[in-house]
Amino acid sequence: MDYHQNARLTFRSREVLALKVVVEKLTLNAAAAAFHVSRKTAAKWARRFQAEGPAGLRDRSSRPHRSPRRTSQELARQVEQLRRQRWTGFRIARHTGLSRATVSRILRRLGLNRWRSLDPAPPLRRYERPRPGDLLHFDIKRLARIVRPGHRVHGDRRRETRGAGWEYLHIAIDDHSRIAFAQILPGQDRHSALRFFYATCAHFSRFGVSLRSILTDNGSCYIDGTFRSRVFHAGLRHLFTRPYTPRTNGKAERFIQTALREWAYARTYQNSLERMEQLELWLHDYNFHRPHSSLSYNAPASRSGLNGNNLLSLHI
Repeated sequence: MDYHQNARLTFRSREVLALKVVVEKLTLNAAAAAFHVSRKTAAKWARRFQAEGPAGLRDRSSRPHRSPRRTSQELARQVEQLRRQRWTGFRIARHTGLSRATVSRILRRLGLNRWRSLDPAPPLRRYERPRPGDLLHFDIKRLARIVRPGHRVHGDRRRETRGAGWEYLHIAIDDHSRIAFAQILPGQDRHSALRFFYATCAHFSRFGVSLRSILTDNGSCYIDGTFRSRVFHAGLRHLFTRPYTPRTNGKAERFIQTALREWAYARTYQNSLERMEQLELWLHDYNFHRPHSSLSYNAPASRSGLNGNNLLSLHI
């Protein structure tokens, strides 16, 4: 049962109060004083208990039994039909004679108050490249720099650290194998993006993966001419996601959420250096041990294409 945050009585307390009034013949004033409620409240629970038994002590909806001025179902259906014809709320109100506030409430109740609600949800398009290295997803996540544990840990806002700044988690994940690589860098500019790009190429070469294309969003560091030319001279094709459509880079987004849940916010770090040191250990576990539901609960390294001896040398 979801009690009101200011409720004085729970279900059990109501039952005890009602039993004292009905069975023990305690006066309403005495029962109200004992349970720190008003006489009216004590009378209500005693009356319900006498009429319905324990079932009458449950919370009831505050919705009125009758709403004589409620908009008729015919008008509500008309509002819905006009809305599905792409009519604005103002036009619907003028056509039906309802107030704009009433039309707004009806549309909100129907879930049609936003234009995007009129269009069906786009179908899920799941894809996977056939070989490791065919496509590498890149993305960046901003993280608050840790100087010392914050108020969420010690609970004292007076010791809150302000102005610590930010650091940036650059990530890359292979579309086929889900082998991932990440680094914390001081910025999300062209220089940091290039530094991470070369480190990523070196990381995947250890797995024997030959990169053929990368996928990034339209961030300034990725559309920069220098970055794009370096990618081109490395022999890679550079693809971009659709603007304002994060689902087109879903594997990177999902990896970031996993990293935040299992690494960045999984424990209390004393400072950013300690968090950075744990990143490499977590990535090792992610690539070699963590089961992936999309890989039939195998680790990403199982799809690298390397034999057991080569994988063992990387695992050490």
